[in-house]
Amino acid sequence: MNKRLLIGPAALFLVWAITAKLHLIDPFFLPDPVSIIGKLFGLLGHDGIVPDLLSTLWRVAVSFIAAITIGLPAGLVLGTSERLYRSVEFLIDFFRSTPATAMFPLFLLVFGVTDASKIAVAAFSSALIIVFNTAYGVMHAKKSRILAARIMGAKRHQIFRWILFWESLPQTFVGLRSAASLSLVVIIVTEMFIGTASGLGRKIIDFQITYEINAMYATILMAGIVGYAMNLAFVLAERRFLHWSGK
Repeated sequence: MNKRLLIGPAALFLVWAITAKLHLIDPFFLPDPVSIIGKLFGLLGHDGIVPDLLSTLWRVAVSFIAAITIGLPAGLVLGTSERLYRSVEFLIDFFRSTPATAMFPLFLLVFGVTDASKIAVAAFSSALIIVFNTAYGVMHAKKSRILAARIMGAKRHQIFRWILFWESLPQTFVGLRSAASLSLVVIIVTEMFIGTASGLGRKIIDFQITYEINAMYATILMAGIVGYAMNLAFVLAERRFLHWSGK
C-alpha cells in the first residue's frame, strides 16, 4: 500500500484526537476517535448493525444496477448523434442539476412509502449521471480514428462497436464512479426521511434522536467506509481494464 494514502486519515485522526483531548468541543458532542472506532466494532458485533448495513447495500446495488441498465444504453445511443443529444440536453441537464432530495415527494406519490421509492429516486439520479458521461465519451471519441476506419471501409455499426464504444469507456467509468457514490448518498438520505425498518440512514437518525452520539458517529464512519470502498473498487477496475486509456 502506498504510505502516502495514510497521510490524510492519520492527519484527520490526529486533529480529531487533539480536539477531543483539549475539550475544544463538548466531549458529549465530539467523542474521541478511539471510542468511536471501538463502538463501530461493537456495532458490527453483538449490537447488530450488520442487518442495517446489508439492507443499505442491497438498496444501493439494486438502484445502481437499474441506473446502469437505463443509463448506459441511453448514453451510447444519444452519443452517436450529437443532434439527437442536443434535442434532449436541456432535460438531462435540468434533472441532473435538480437536487435528488427535491424529487422525494414525487417518487413518494408514485411508489409510496416503500423500498421502491428509495431505489427509484436513487436510480433516476444516478442514471442521469451515467447518460451524461457515456454520451459525452462517445461524442468526443478521437476523430482521427473514426476517419481512418471510414477510409478503410468500416460500416457505421463497426465504427460504433470497435471505436466509439471503447473510446467512451474512460468517460463512462467516471460516470459509473460518480453514480455509485450518488446512489449511496441518496439511499442513506432516503432511509433517514422515508419510513424504513432498517438501513444505515435509519440508524443514524435513531441514534441522533436518542442521543447515542458514539453510535451515531460510528454509523456515519461505517457509511464513509462503504463509500470509499466502492470508489476504490472502481479505481482498481479502471486501472485493470482501461490501462490503455489515453494512448
